[in-house]
Amino acid sequence: MDQITKSFRKAEFRCPCSCGKADISGHLVRKLQEVRDIFGKPMQISSGFRCAPHNAIIGGRLNSAHLFGLAADITIVSSTHRFDLLPIILAKFDRVGIYPDFIHVDIDGDKARDVIWVDS
Repeated sequence: MDQITKSFRKAEFRCPCSCGKADISGHLVRKLQEVRDIFGKPMQISSGFRCAPHNAIIGGRLNSAHLFGLAADITIVSSTHRFDLLPIILAKFDRVGIYPDFIHVDIDGDKARDVIWVDS
């Protein structure tokens, strides 16, 4: 079954290359579902699991949490969308990256906690 929570399907977290892997953390997806439930609107996942070759092609970090199924990027369509979603994300995640068109969240316990980074 492809549905892993009431709002998310495993396919949304698949590596976009031809490998088809979707080794995503259930804990991560449950936390994303909590955000979605509070937000009350659909959230599009732009990146979930990444295999090492795809991560390298797109210039991802060598130790990216995406490689271990511990991260997701949520598409942001406007500054208002970001403004509405960000407080909910910050209440549920303690590793958050803010980018022009997405917000990165991860649960990688091997990395620093209580951090927010911004990339332009």
